[in-house]
Amino acid sequence: MIDTTFERFRYHKPLPNFYKIENPQDYKSEISDELLVELNELAKKYDFTGISYSKLSEDFKNEFNIDFDNVIIFRFLMGDDLIEMKPSDEKCRLMDDEFQEYGIHVYEFADFLRKNGFRADLIHPLADDLSMRAIAMQSNDCVITRSNMCLFKEGITAGFFMIHTSIENLPFKSENDMLWVSDFCSTCGVCIERCPEGAFDENERFIRKLCIAHREGCNDCLLRCPFYKRGYDKVKKRYERMVKR
Repeated sequence: MIDTTFERFRYHKPLPNFYKIENPQDYKSEISDELLVELNELAKKYDFTGISYSKLSEDFKNEFNIDFDNVIIFRFLMGDDLIEMKPSDEKCRLMDDEFQEYGIHVYEFADFLRKNGFRADLIHPLADDLSMRAIAMQSNDCVITRSNMCLFKEGITAGFFMIHTSIENLPFKSENDMLWVSDFCSTCGVCIERCPEGAFDENERFIRKLCIAHREGCNDCLLRCPFYKRGYDKVKKRYERMVKR
């Protein structure tokens, strides 16, 4: 586990500064395939499950008043043992420790990019004024479920950290092949039916302020979600059979 005495990621606080290398003055904008492979290998070293890339639209940048557009997303799966614990203060603490431990490594990824001549800065993962899920969606690598979870193909328990960078030629995806999930979710609704807090309105829309996931560690909707119980591929096959009927 991590040393709990170091500065942590916190709401309403500046980012910790664990960079060891400064941003280059004259930064590069194109990366080689070889360096991208090295970055992926570095992420795997710390058990990240994959990397996604978002190219932010001008409308998005204007909406959130930001001046960057190239984002690298480092994905990891939260531990099942923690997810399946009963809600408690201890569970919240352990989940936060896991989050902090993954986050520290992202500074190493930024330093790797800086060392190779690229500008690279972490985006605050707990920023209230910027939607991390909206940035993730622009990668075309995920969808948002009815319970407001960000679903990547490797699992619905994926967490992520982000770096914005000067690199312009990242392998951005132009289409999202996961959009069928929204149709599947509309036929399910188990997260709505079993939510202990009733965190959905009369139109079955998620009400964030009623959800106690972050405050108390509740994961009832996640534990009952078919994407958690069966996995993405099996649910997709089930959906394909359903639409063929």
